[in-house]
Amino acid sequence: MRVLVTGARGFVGGHLTAALRARGHEVIEADRAAHDDEVLELDVTDGLAVRAAFDLARPDAVAHLAAQASVPGSLKDPDGTFAVNAGGTLHVLDAARAVAAGGARARVLVASSADVYGAQPPASYPLRETAPPLPRNPYAASKAAAEALAQAYARSYGVDAVVTRAFNHIGPHQDEQFAVASFAAQIARVEAGLDRVVRVGNLEASRDVLDVRDVCAAYVLLLEGGGEAGEVYNICSGTATTIRELLRRLIEIGRVPVEVREDPERMRPSDVPVSVGDASKLREATGWTPRFSLGAALRAVYDDARTLTKR
Repeated sequence: MRVLVTGARGFVGGHLTAALRARGHEVIEADRAAHDDEVLELDVTDGLAVRAAFDLARPDAVAHLAAQASVPGSLKDPDGTFAVNAGGTLHVLDAARAVAAGGARARVLVASSADVYGAQPPASYPLRETAPPLPRNPYAASKAAAEALAQAYARSYGVDAVVTRAFNHIGPHQDEQFAVASFAAQIARVEAGLDRVVRVGNLEASRDVLDVRDVCAAYVLLLEGGGEAGEVYNICSGTATTIRELLRRLIEIGRVPVEVREDPERMRPSDVPVSVGDASKLREATGWTPRFSLGAALRAVYDDARTLTKR
């Protein structure tokens, strides 16, 4: 199977391309920040460029990962966030519709986010896909719009599009703007004698955290034809862990004394107190279950941070 991956050089994209190749699939990598001839340069906000990429790649499946993925970034630039996340998804779906009209129908995976759920009534947890979107920031709103487009194209044009709502996922090479990656990098610097303070935001929130390899395994199963067009699938562990506990476990892995200090700059104005999901629908459609423990995921993140600090 030929798979076009947008945002291929991002955090999840790198892990997904490896997972697809391990399954024997041919991967065409596309990214706005293409630095070599092996990657197709693609800005998804350019509709003509997206259509050209489809014509060149002739994909059997498309993993649409390209996104502006930062909540703080979306608060600073809502317009740019919508241009990439909603507008870029529209261009991908429109290209898929156009090539399908010529007989080349491709499965399109639109990677959304559990952030679309926002804060739900306590009785709603763990969240199922039937919970209504209640976005609390422009990032989440842009992802909700992308989801609506995917479902509309599936219903109106017959595009074979599925939507995923991945809950928090961690792993090597994640940007330090995300909490676990930031904690690991700061603790590694303390271990190396470069600092003694770990600066944090809200530690009381609880999150459903997965290893990025498990998220990519779910993506692969859906790209291979699992699930139904127009449907939304949670990718989650079903267990919530406080940010404080994640930090504690990373400090334990680092085995170094640190000073934890609250940083007002790291506080979000509309943070969701708890986020935990139910993956029954995905499991029934594909047989997917998480393989990696939270401890193994945290260890992988910290080992990567330690390696980067020593460079």
